Amino acid sequence: METILKVDKIEKYYGSRSSLTKAIDNISFEVEKGEFVAIMGASGSGKTTLLNCISTIDKVTSGHIFVGGMDITKLKGNSLNKFRREELGFIFQDFNLLDTLTAYENIALALSIQNTKVSEMDTRIKKVARELDITDVLKKYPYQMSGGQKQRVASARAIITNPKLVLADEPTGALDSKSAKMLLERFQYLNQELLATILMVTHDAFTASYATRVIFIKDGKIFSELRRGEDTRKEFFDRIIDVVTLLGGDLNDAL
Repeated sequence: METILKVDKIEKYYGSRSSLTKAIDNISFEVEKGEFVAIMGASGSGKTTLLNCISTIDKVTSGHIFVGGMDITKLKGNSLNKFRREELGFIFQDFNLLDTLTAYENIALALSIQNTKVSEMDTRIKKVARELDITDVLKKYPYQMSGGQKQRVASARAIITNPKLVLADEPTGALDSKSAKMLLERFQYLNQELLATILMVTHDAFTASYATRVIFIKDGKIFSELRRGEDTRKEFFDRIIDVVTLLGGDLNDAL
């Protein structure tokens, strides 16, 4: 298997010398091509800081992060911008769609930045729209869409450039349960049928149960890891809840 992401002994400190906070404490793990990995942890556990470091929004204090064999902790300037543009796809909790553009135009934006030909752009947008069941909203503006539709448009924008790694930050956080379930089923389709490699941060056990592997973070360290294997989604959910209980989390936050 091809290793898409390698996190190697990273640490992240915040603050000054007199008042240092260690947000990430010597974390290492790998994600193989075609995996769907969830990172879980309570608020303040370090999971969002970890995602920010992988997405190059934040810089590690020590250690290295490799994406497709490239040490991204050493990238700067135009090389860093090129990496973000070509190798990563981002899906945010609050969608981050441009209100003045239609769904089609929002998705097209990612391709236009790469100078994709108009004819190829149209073919690829219509294809991803079918895969994410958003063909009927392509001409609509964000204010005309439901939360679930907006998140699927955001997902289309994230994968349209065929990135090595799709990063999702609490993608179901702003959705009702029906829209969340529909989005997660689309994530499964992207992962299983299109072999998209997805790394998703969530505090929600239901959301995490759609992944093939869950890494649990506590106090900036890896606490535990679960692989779904042959489990049904319900069986995997129950195992996730068991670990959440061990973590000392509030079950009401996990369900």
